[in-house]
Amino acid sequence: MPQQTPAEFGPLEVRLMDLAWARQGEFSVRDAAEHLASLAYTTVMTTLDRLFKKGYLNRRMQDRAFFYSARYSRAELEQRQAGKLVSGLFSNSHSSPEALISCLVDAVGQYDESLLDELERRIAAKREELRNGETA
Repeated sequence: MPQQTPAEFGPLEVRLMDLAWARQGEFSVRDAAEHLASLAYTTVMTTLDRLFKKGYLNRRMQDRAFFYSARYSRAELEQRQAGKLVSGLFSNSHSSPEALISCLVDAVGQYDESLLDELERRIAAKREELRNGETA
């Protein structure tokens, strides 16, 4: 199954985030521009700056050149995006929490039945955490 990237990324942002995750370390604007040879250096520079300002990349300057790295792993970013989506759905006063939960369980079951076991395990862990007065 292909990796998913947040829908708020444009096509070039997706390519640059894929590069950041593949590098697992710092890369310069020049490195990225060479990797995306069909694009102008300034286009790559502007897009990296935009990803930095959105909070998806770290940036540091060395010898008048910016070096970038991913602020979050792909998995961390997917989890953050999923959390925002679910929180948004539950905070919508027009949504029925029971309907949302039902749809979630149905979708998980249709996607991958073994994930239902994982969902059940996480529910049990959260119940235990709440009983013990812990917070995540």
